Amino acid sequence: MRPCSPWPDAESTLAEVTLPSLGESVTEGIITRWFKKVGEFVNRDEPLFEVSTDKVDSEMPSPAAGVLVQILAEEGDTVETGSRVAVIDENAEPGSVAPANVAPSVAQSQPSAPTGPSNGTVVGDAGLVVSPVVRRILSAGRVEPSTVVGTGPGGQITRRDAERAVALGPTEEVVVALSSQRRRMAQHMMLSAFSIPHGFVAVEVEAGRLGDLVRHPRDVDGLPLSGEAVVVKALVEALREYEELNATWMNDTLTVQRSVNIGVVRHGTPEGMVIPVVHAASSLDVEAIEQRLRELDHLRESRQLSADDLLGGTFTLMSSPTPHTVVVTPLIIAPQVATLSVGSRRVVASFDDAGNVVARDVVTLGLSFDHRVCDPLVAARFLERVGQGLSKEV
Repeated sequence: MRPCSPWPDAESTLAEVTLPSLGESVTEGIITRWFKKVGEFVNRDEPLFEVSTDKVDSEMPSPAAGVLVQILAEEGDTVETGSRVAVIDENAEPGSVAPANVAPSVAQSQPSAPTGPSNGTVVGDAGLVVSPVVRRILSAGRVEPSTVVGTGPGGQITRRDAERAVALGPTEEVVVALSSQRRRMAQHMMLSAFSIPHGFVAVEVEAGRLGDLVRHPRDVDGLPLSGEAVVVKALVEALREYEELNATWMNDTLTVQRSVNIGVVRHGTPEGMVIPVVHAASSLDVEAIEQRLRELDHLRESRQLSADDLLGGTFTLMSSPTPHTVVVTPLIIAPQVATLSVGSRRVVASFDDAGNVVARDVVTLGLSFDHRVCDPLVAARFLERVGQGLSKEV
């Protein structure tokens, strides 16, 4: 065993850990979690830290095996790609590095208060350290700890703070901490809302194929074919005829994209909306589209979506978010020029040519479109073309 020392010796081999490229147009990320502490051993390719961008949350593997001797970016820090975030000593042994002395520049920036809750305290919902007495006072007064401004050391809520808050009466306002992904999505949506002249058209179309899938399920690898896969296929076929909608608008230039990459909106709380992409959808049949949708959903549920899974979309599809949604008016995802929304399938009664009452499956299709590229007439005809792909027999 080499002698215990707070600093790497002359024979040590130091490996710098940098924030790698996170995909096209992504220049920075937020360090949300470190899986290792200074002084701990990490294997090569073992998850070392987690980074969040407006596209995805990713676990970053260690580029080397050794002892983590320095952390240069704390949790919550925004770091540019290529920047140094940590240092690993490939020759050090576990326990040979003193965490308090390894990174003085980092340690000196930390507050002198204890890093964890002291005896007899609990951690509140917003990460606040709250004593049992304070917690009891606030609970009895129906006051949320996150709404109280603490005057104690480090912003800690004192008993007097709690009593004053209760005396003022219960609060109806609670500050909600947004996830970094939701904040970044909000920024992108603000950009889209204020930079794109949105138009919207909705059309009710026949949806016999979707109704038949409910009444007569069709299996793909042992699971039923989804209506969303059928919609994606109908959308791809329509985009063959309306190429100007499978395009991007940047710097006053419209660029028609030859590859049809369909982004599919997925909703989540508290992370917010995420849009994985079915790449090269025009080359896939409906079964292959279904398999890709399942794969993307599995990756999302296991938090393993990569930047590549989220980049490159040329057109976005928003399926009905609830079984009772009739129509949605989605924002366009810049620099794309259109987004299709699909309402829930409904069964309506109508008369056939012989005067008999018959049941019909219908859905409402909505198109948010960029007025610089499209107009309501073209948008309506495009929706009717998508509808043709939904009205055929399976």
